[in-house]
Parts: sequence; structure tokens; C-alpha cells
Amino acid sequence: MIPEDRLRQIQDRFEYLEAQMAEGGGDIAKLAKEYAGLKPVVEQIAEWQKLQSDMAEAEAMLDDPDMAELAEEELPILRKRLPEAEKALQLALLPRDEADTRPAMIEIRPGTGGEEAALFAGDLLRMYQRYAEGRGWGFEIIEEQSTELGGVKEVVAHVKGDNVFARLKFESGVHRVQRVPTTESGGRIHTSAATVAVLPEAEDVDIRIDANDLRIDTMRSSGAGGQHVNTTDSAVRITHLPTGIVVTSSEKSQHRNREIAMQVLKTRLYDLERQRVDSERSESRKSQVGSGDRSERIRTYNFPQGRMTDHRINLTLYKLDQVMSGDLDEIIDALTADAQATQLAEMA
Repeated sequence: MIPEDRLRQIQDRFEYLEAQMAEGGGDIAKLAKEYAGLKPVVEQIAEWQKLQSDMAEAEAMLDDPDMAELAEEELPILRKRLPEAEKALQLALLPRDEADTRPAMIEIRPGTGGEEAALFAGDLLRMYQRYAEGRGWGFEIIEEQSTELGGVKEVVAHVKGDNVFARLKFESGVHRVQRVPTTESGGRIHTSAATVAVLPEAEDVDIRIDANDLRIDTMRSSGAGGQHVNTTDSAVRITHLPTGIVVTSSEKSQHRNREIAMQVLKTRLYDLERQRVDSERSESRKSQVGSGDRSERIRTYNFPQGRMTDHRINLTLYKLDQVMSGDLDEIIDALTADAQATQLAEMA
């Protein structure tokens, strides 16, 4: 059963926010954000309540000889719709991860497998880039180190758009690939891996960094000839002394480098804090979708068989080409549904 008093509290809060915004009082941006978050929940409550009301009316009509036939037609339809509306409402009432609506940073690094792992890391980068393009998100590579053969030693990308972290958060972990490497002349199938970390972007209110906790190093552009003699320092490396986190950025503008590096640092510190809080909350429970532990193997991409398997939910799709081209919605939807089912089971 869905508690009516809780629904009333949500509706009252929504009406209060609406009134505050109409009067122009308080922090409008903050009010608008909470209002936007509650709106779909309130709409779902209204739909569920209307169905209940319609059912009560139809059942009352059964006693009226003139209306009984109409009621008998309507009731089966309403009875079928009510459980669907109740399930949708239960999902809407699930606790929200406040980071879900945020932009995200994606960090990809090769794991075991040498050059083949670096090439696979590059494939994953392109996969996420195409997925972002398909959803109309912004995708900016802010730091990348490549290998001679076109692989990726390390890459950090900034993804901006609606509900970015909600859609990408289950991608964190070890991605394993099985295929014949282009570097392999014998045609043998190799297994290698790359790690993906998806971090919600930190806002200024989330993380306060003491300037005394930072060591900032700038590195002068280097190159042959005299053209670089008078160049200003460009690459920036920031070390957060308490945690040992090091971030670098090497755009042409030093000012832009500091800005990018600080944003990446804040995002990593915010992620550390989220992991600490989540660990405290779920010490006795482990979600089926995984803890986001980046040492956990989450998915295998088998090229000879054209198969992708997500090990957390035992989902296998035989459409690897489409997946590598950024067709990730079926996987992400399944992971999201599984996470919601787990939450519902825990609340029961």
C-alpha cells in the first residue's frame, strides 16, 4: 500500500514551492530545481488518485440499472490500469540520487593487455562519444594521452546534458574484450580490459578546497627551434596534498587549464565523498547492479561471436556492432530497471 499521508506531504510541498515561485521569494533557482524534481511525482500521484476515484464511481454505478452496463464496460479497463499506475507511482517515489541530473566526467584507462587494451580503451571512448551525440549531449575531451598505434593511455571527457549521470553511472567498472588484436599476426583471440569511471560533476557548493592543500605546477611548452622560446607556461598539474589526487590539463590557455584541472579535482573529491557516504549506508547490503567498484568486471565484448554480456544482470545481446556504435539504451534501461527493482524490494 502507498501511504496517503506521504502523498499529501509531497502535494503540499509542491503547492508551497509553486506559491513561493509565483511570489518571487527565496532562492528561485533552488526552488525551481526542487519543483522540477517533484512535478513528475505529483503528476503520477494525480493519475493514480484519479484512477481510484474513477473506479469508485464505476463500482457505485453498478447499483444503477441505467448505468450498470456502462460501468461493467469501464471497470475491467480501470482495474487493468490501476496496478500499472501504482507501479509507476512506486517508482516515482523511490529515493532519487541527487547527482542523477548532473553532467559527468568519464575517465577511461587501459587495463591488462598492453597495446590491445589501449586500442580497446579508444573504442570505448568512441562508443560513449557516439552515445552522447545520439542523445544531443555535449562531449568534450579535456585530457587525452594516446599511444603510437592510436590507442588511449588515459582519457578524461566532460559530458553535459540532461540526466547524464543517471544514464551513465552504471558504466563504471572493468570492461573486458575478447578479439583477435590487429597487433596479433597469429590470429589468436586475446582477452584484455579497460577501466571506466563515471563521476558526477561537482558543484561549487559540494566541495570547498583550501588553497593551502594544493600544489600547482605549470610546465612550459616544449619543442624544437626558437618558436617556443617566448611561450608562456601552458600545461597545469594540480596535486591535492591531503588525498594525493593529481590532475593535469594541457590546453593552450593556462587560465583555461587551471579552470579545467580544478573542475576535475572537485569532481574526483566529490566522488570520493559520495563513495564514503554510500559505503557507510550500504555496509550490510550490496546492490545487484554493483557498488560502482572499478575493480569489478561488469561487461564482456566478444567480437568473434558479435556478443555483449553484462555480467551484473546476465544480459546478453548479439548486436555488438550496434553497441560499439553507441547503441547503449537497451543495456542502460535494463540496468536502471534492475536497480529500481532492487530498491523496491528493499523498501517492501
